[in-house]
Amino acid sequence: MKIGILSRNSKLYSTSRLLEAIKSRGHEAHVIDVTRCYMNITSHNPGIYFKGKKLEDFEAVIPRIGASITFYGASVVRQFEMMGVYSVNESVAISRSRDKLRSLQLLARKGVGLPVTGFARSPDDVKGLIEMVGGAPLVIKLLEGTQGIGVVLAETEQAAESVIEAFLGLKANILVQEFIKEAGGADIRCFVIGEKVVAAMKRQGAEGEFRSNLHRGGSATLIKLTPEERSTAVRAARIMGLNIAGVDILRSNHGPVVMEVNSSPGLRGIEEATGKDVAGMIVGFIEKNAKPFNTKTRGEG
Repeated sequence: MKIGILSRNSKLYSTSRLLEAIKSRGHEAHVIDVTRCYMNITSHNPGIYFKGKKLEDFEAVIPRIGASITFYGASVVRQFEMMGVYSVNESVAISRSRDKLRSLQLLARKGVGLPVTGFARSPDDVKGLIEMVGGAPLVIKLLEGTQGIGVVLAETEQAAESVIEAFLGLKANILVQEFIKEAGGADIRCFVIGEKVVAAMKRQGAEGEFRSNLHRGGSATLIKLTPEERSTAVRAARIMGLNIAGVDILRSNHGPVVMEVNSSPGLRGIEEATGKDVAGMIVGFIEKNAKPFNTKTRGEG
């Protein structure tokens, strides 16, 4: 099987592990930088060119597309789909999950547990917005932020008003969410492949840091999930339409709440914390499911 990894850097841990897993299972692997791809968009002979050569005979691709190139990256995945190539995560699902507001609205519509979340445009509505999410402390998130960037914990209502007004003054789109104090600066990353959570880890923020991102000094440990947490993670991935997803959950007093569904979850933290060959599981999933024109566009909205 000829499998492409859509990644800008072959030396990244996740990319190199996927390369290793693909080759160890007897397949042909290629790393393709989507920003260097250009496309021939025609009805009968759609094509993708990479560094001047037409990409042909690929049976599957694994998108590892960064948030900053979501639009172009998803368009390349869509072109592969037009050519009949199986993508482990489809273009529609990637775009859907990258839109923080849209993804939360879709999850809420299906009854998935979420933190109380507010969204507003006018500075005149700031007080009502803060009251709606239960007052301070609260979390303010830039819609375009990733990896913990653009996430602020406002300890007091005065601080919350100042930060929200500042963001709105810059014409930035923000979400305001209740602060789940009982989580203690920790979250749970559930790695979903297909209809199953194959690995899970607890990420604990560094001392004095409410964000649990590993690259911000957080630590990762193995954790045992409850049946409700497993079910929540699988449902969230299914609603987004993702076959491969990192679902981030907080343990709250009212059950598990989903913070985010990531379409390109990293492999280093989860493999090191659990000792599991997650890259191999991804390739195994492709072996079972890769068929020409097997694009289902799962999920809604």
